[in-house]
Amino acid sequence: MRSEQEVRRAIERYSNTVNRICMTHLKNYHDTEDIFQTVFLKYALNSVEFENDEHEKAWIIRVTINACKDLLKSFFRNRTVPLDEIILKTEDNSNENSEVLEAVLSLPQKYRTVVYLHYYEGYTAVEIAKMLNKNENTVYTHLTRAKKMLKDILGGD
Repeated sequence: MRSEQEVRRAIERYSNTVNRICMTHLKNYHDTEDIFQTVFLKYALNSVEFENDEHEKAWIIRVTINACKDLLKSFFRNRTVPLDEIILKTEDNSNENSEVLEAVLSLPQKYRTVVYLHYYEGYTAVEIAKMLNKNENTVYTHLTRAKKMLKDILGGD
C-alpha cells in the first residue's frame, strides 16, 4: 500500500492523462469520474515498485484503458438504455398510449402489477406466478379481470 503523499503526487502528475483517456473511451463525464477513482484506488492499494517514472506512467495508462474496457463491456452497461432515449420514446408515444397507461394505472395494485409484468415486460403467467409467489391460476384470473376492467374503462374491444 502506498503512502498518501505518493498517491497525491501521482494524482497531480497523471490526472489529466487519466481524464483524457477516459473521455476518449467513455465519452461520459460521470463514468470518467468513476474510472478516475478506480485507477487511483488501484494505484494506492498496489505495492508494485516501478523502475522509473515512465514505467509508472505506462502502468497508470494500462490500468485506465483496462478499466474503461471493463466498464464498456459490463453487464449493467450492455443491458441499459440511456434516459434520453426513453424520454424521446415516451414523448413520441405519449399521445397514443397515455389513455391506456392512465387506465392501467387506475387499476387496483394486484391487477396493475400483473398487467405491467405481462404486457409491458413480456413475462408469461407462469413466470409472474413464480415472481409473485402466487398460484398460476390466480395470475390468469387477475389478467382476465384486469382485461375486463380495462375494457370497461376504455370502452370497445
